Amino acid sequence: MPLGSFPRFRRRQAAPSPDAQKESPRPSIEDPVVLKRGTRTRRNAIAVSCFCYLVAVIFLILVEIGNTRGTRVLGDIYFFKLDLTNILPQAAPTSLTLQNSIARTLGLHDFYQVGLWNFCEGYNTDGITNCSPPTNLYWFNPVQILLGELFAGASIALPSDVNDILTILRIASNIMFGFFITSLVLDFVLIFVTPVVLYSRWWSGFFGFFALLATLLVLIASALGTAMSLIFKYALTSQTDLNVYVDVGTKMLAFMWVATAFTFLAFLIHASLCCCCTSRRDLRTGRKGARRSRATPQEEDASSSRVGGKTATSG
Repeated sequence: MPLGSFPRFRRRQAAPSPDAQKESPRPSIEDPVVLKRGTRTRRNAIAVSCFCYLVAVIFLILVEIGNTRGTRVLGDIYFFKLDLTNILPQAAPTSLTLQNSIARTLGLHDFYQVGLWNFCEGYNTDGITNCSPPTNLYWFNPVQILLGELFAGASIALPSDVNDILTILRIASNIMFGFFITSLVLDFVLIFVTPVVLYSRWWSGFFGFFALLATLLVLIASALGTAMSLIFKYALTSQTDLNVYVDVGTKMLAFMWVATAFTFLAFLIHASLCCCCTSRRDLRTGRKGARRSRATPQEEDASSSRVGGKTATSG
């Protein structure tokens, strides 16, 4: 018999089991596992934004309470510090007794440092000896304070620029005070309401507006605080015969701008959540991510196998 006439024997395939024929049921869109899986990226972004708000609140609190007391920690947080140790008087009575510094001899303190709520004064040998009571919308008036502490008959020649910028200093200080307080309140509230944006992109836009407002407020306040300190330093040190030194508080400036940076980062996350990352409403309406989130484990394994097969074929 020719070889070609032999019948071909094929291996009988096993009949599929009844269980395999049953399609694995798709999980419901209301299943907590599905919701958690589909909104994982959005939840992580929300957690990062809440952390940013928390950091911003901590540094804004440090800005708020800085220089309110003469302690070692709070006493080092100030906008600027006037050092009058070796100030040169314009006139001085002969009856004055020479003290440890020229400032003491004239009835002044060695230094004055300015915070958001008040100012503190003290001596180089004793540190901070007194802080004025915290006052709402406080602004530092050097002319009134210094001329009020001078002994009778003594006088100092303050630069004319100081008198010119007093009005600007008062307005800028009041704006800075209000903006810092408002941004602190907004950041604190946003820590607790931000998780609401998990449910819908509309909430992201709503709270994103307040995040933008908080960013603008703390940015303007930080810029005013920095400009005020630098302008004050230039105005008092421009007159060399007065011999006054002004130290800008680096800690206060650092705290302000760190709070600004973290508030701005939280706003960027809010803005991105308006168009990115699946929300729960997207899953329920089927707009985005619903099919992938509802995939069964068998479908996920099949998808992974197909991807792996394509990779092996291309290789």
